[in-house]
Amino acid sequence: MRQRVVRVALTAALLAVVLLAVPLALVIRSSLYTAQRDALERAALAAAVHVSPDYVTGDPVELPRRPAGGSLGLYDPRARLRAGSGPTLGDAPVRRALGGGLVRGGAGGQIVVTVPVSHAERVIGVVRASSPAGSVRGRVLAAWAVLLGVAVLAVFIAVLVARRQARVLAAPLEDLSRHCEAVTEGDLSRRAASSTIAEIDQVARTHNDMLDSLSELLRRERDFTGNASHQLRTPLAGLQLALEEGLGQDDETRLRPVVAEALATTERLHHTVEELLRLSRSRGRAYPAATYVPALRLIEETTARWHGLFAREGRRLVSAADDVPADVRIPGGPVSEVLGILLDNARVHGRGTVQVRVRDLGSALAFDVTDEGRVEGDPALLFDRGHSGGGPGTGIGLALARDLAVSLGGRLSMTHSSPATFMLLLPIGQNDAEDTPP
Repeated sequence: MRQRVVRVALTAALLAVVLLAVPLALVIRSSLYTAQRDALERAALAAAVHVSPDYVTGDPVELPRRPAGGSLGLYDPRARLRAGSGPTLGDAPVRRALGGGLVRGGAGGQIVVTVPVSHAERVIGVVRASSPAGSVRGRVLAAWAVLLGVAVLAVFIAVLVARRQARVLAAPLEDLSRHCEAVTEGDLSRRAASSTIAEIDQVARTHNDMLDSLSELLRRERDFTGNASHQLRTPLAGLQLALEEGLGQDDETRLRPVVAEALATTERLHHTVEELLRLSRSRGRAYPAATYVPALRLIEETTARWHGLFAREGRRLVSAADDVPADVRIPGGPVSEVLGILLDNARVHGRGTVQVRVRDLGSALAFDVTDEGRVEGDPALLFDRGHSGGGPGTGIGLALARDLAVSLGGRLSMTHSSPATFMLLLPIGQNDAEDTPP
């Protein structure tokens, strides 16, 4: 690109020089020759003023000083030199001037101007002024040399400016190329820097926007993979245990509950995957009204589903509702996932009795999950993805629960460290899924 810019600039400069310098050279040549003829004409006119009609009778004529390097002479009507300097016998310009007109021309390598001298309406002589054409030609060549030097200097400056502009234009593109190479190698954190060129800046901004979208897409895919592995691990383990237990049953009546539990677990797995897909694809989209369920029924189903897990570990799980109307509906899938994460967190990291409590705050519902344990460390780091607090776990659960809460317009926070209490604050409306059947 740099060489192309320099070539274009050099071509433009040469074309401009040719289009300007050639006519200017011709104008200089013409003006110098014209100026010399004008000077000779002035000298001849000045000499004609000094010519008296009596010169034909032998009266001496005093002519002014001749031009430098030239000649100035007076010729009679027979074209013979009577005074001054010049050819003894008048040349063609002298003879033409005897006809009564001023003549500007050349002869024998000379620039010649002849002026007729009149008296009583007749020509009584001719004043001839001349100078070597070579002297003017030398001045023309000198002027042309200066013009050529200026043209060469202009082309040289144009090349320097073109090289500098080529660097200015190429540097952002080369930087963008290096940036693209780094992105190709996997560094999606790189961003193209801005420059002083609007068009290149537009390309850089578009490229950066593309990288932002790509990075966000990859982040969502990574989060979905991590969330899925985290959320499916426990249900899959339960499903495996249920199926293994079913394999050991010979009685059909005892096998049926195991199969029903496996089917229920499979359905929960399906809903979990759907919620994770919705979270990974949601960008401010409203939650579908068709999946709203009564809040009290959701609490009962969640408590029933997790009661057995806590009972096997010798712990209690209780639930309570404080004046929550029976017709209040909430997004069943994501709220169930959030409560499941909080209960699993209390089962793994907490101790003692676990309580799930829902409170009516008017325009919102508050879901409190409390156990008898204590949260150590900085509470602000609990919801960071990958932070497990130094204990067992992947550090994904609470981060996922927070993302689900935010996707619903709610908020998840830890309200007490001892006893450990997490609160899901969920806004509700008057017409949330009024037409959705319970």
